[in-house]
Amino acid sequence: MKISNSFILGSVAVLVAAGGAKAADLPVKAKAIEYVKVCSLYGPGFYYIPGTDTCIKLGGYLRVDVLANSNVDNTGNTSGAAGARNRFTNGYTWRSREDLNIDTRTATEYGVVRTFFDATFNWTSDSYAGQGNGATVYSPIGTVQAPNNANTGAVAAGTVGVYYAFIQFAGFTIGKAVSQFSAPWTAYPGNNFDGLVGGGGTITGVNQFTYTAEFGNGVSLSLSAQDQTAYYQAGVVNLGAPVNFGVPGNTNVFGIGDYAGTIAPDFVAMLRVDQAWGLFQASFAAHDNHAAYYGGTELTGHPDDKWGWAGQLALSIKNIPTGPGDTINLQGVYTDGATRYNIQDLAGSAGQNTIFGSTGVPGAYQSIGFGIAPDTVFVTGGQQQTIKTWGFRGAYVHNWNPNWNTSIYGAYAGVRYTDTAKGYICGPAGNGVGGSLSNFFGAGSALTACNPDYNIAQLGTQTQWTPVKNLTFSADFTYTHLDQKMAGTIAFPGSPAIGKPGAIYELKDQNTVLLLLRAQRNW
Repeated sequence: MKISNSFILGSVAVLVAAGGAKAADLPVKAKAIEYVKVCSLYGPGFYYIPGTDTCIKLGGYLRVDVLANSNVDNTGNTSGAAGARNRFTNGYTWRSREDLNIDTRTATEYGVVRTFFDATFNWTSDSYAGQGNGATVYSPIGTVQAPNNANTGAVAAGTVGVYYAFIQFAGFTIGKAVSQFSAPWTAYPGNNFDGLVGGGGTITGVNQFTYTAEFGNGVSLSLSAQDQTAYYQAGVVNLGAPVNFGVPGNTNVFGIGDYAGTIAPDFVAMLRVDQAWGLFQASFAAHDNHAAYYGGTELTGHPDDKWGWAGQLALSIKNIPTGPGDTINLQGVYTDGATRYNIQDLAGSAGQNTIFGSTGVPGAYQSIGFGIAPDTVFVTGGQQQTIKTWGFRGAYVHNWNPNWNTSIYGAYAGVRYTDTAKGYICGPAGNGVGGSLSNFFGAGSALTACNPDYNIAQLGTQTQWTPVKNLTFSADFTYTHLDQKMAGTIAFPGSPAIGKPGAIYELKDQNTVLLLLRAQRNW
């Protein structure tokens, strides 16, 4: 019986095993493979996201900059350690950057839905700041290091930046994008230098809600509300507040910034005509200046809001007779209480210029030039006085051949204060006594002219070599001249952060130069 049972069980086991083997041999229907397909609807580089009707394109660049005679990356050496021209001024600043952008597009019954994202990853050298006691501290960008760590050595740092993040749908642009006020070349009519005055900027984008209407034949109109903070606030300066020059974030010799909460966005209108010969654009912006209190609490009162405005015209002429692809880009701007639409956010120290130089005046330690351009100024009990500016920028780009091109570019801006504002700053006699400058200039000052107006001029040239597609090497040289209207000598209180002592300084125009060497690979 036991033998019989064993035989039966063994036979069943064999049959089961054999059945399993046959089942394993049966063909199984393979799962369909979804291959990535090219999307030709929106130009080269787009692919369908598998399983969707959305097209995606990845892009970006890797860039390496080396700048001579500057503590900042390519915005101009017109303030801080870069403008000090002493042992705190860097002989070079080095930056390596990777840019990544993601572009998606989906066709719908309402038109194309587009999203665009652009971010940068940077590694930038920084500079040392003095502590006023014979010690220094390294101040890496994106890192906070306490002064008592001054002897721990330099610490490099990286940063991440979000340039663009917006949605486009049915004529609307919602999110962070270049301001509609700016020309298509933003602050780059023919240059890599970031700090040109004379027009709109925001190359890194500004939050906005925009509607663009297309009328055909290249004519379009955009109406926009955009965030004014960070990029379009040049300063509402309280002339009654004491100045403490050298404190981080304060380089204003007249007073202290006194912004209240943000109440209204900037409103922008832009009309553009795109044609085969080039482009014409007219832009307008309205800007609300909303100040806080005269003193420390709401009991001290406050000035009323003051609306400013800006207007700009831009012209691009293509395919001029000097050569294939040669271009001339021009623009001019006027502002009243909206300074950042002229002296844009990357323009040097963006209207807070403090440059040191040599002097030939007996008894003076060195010379100094100031160029301060806020939106408004006010005194206790008074109303905001708007600052008026005008400017232009332009460039001519010539292509020697498909691999080489050279540009010549320039810019100019003028800053003008009202007579009332000049009285607030320079005092009743116009010599700085009794005005807000009394809070800054010490005993021993001898002004022969007190006038906060100034002009700034820039001239440069750039040459680019593209040995292979999407790889470009550039050399960009920029000269800047600060034409300030102050004259005489002042008792400057000094700035330990940049090693400048309290002494007598001559008020004088200043000049500075900057050289950028760049390698960039687009992909």
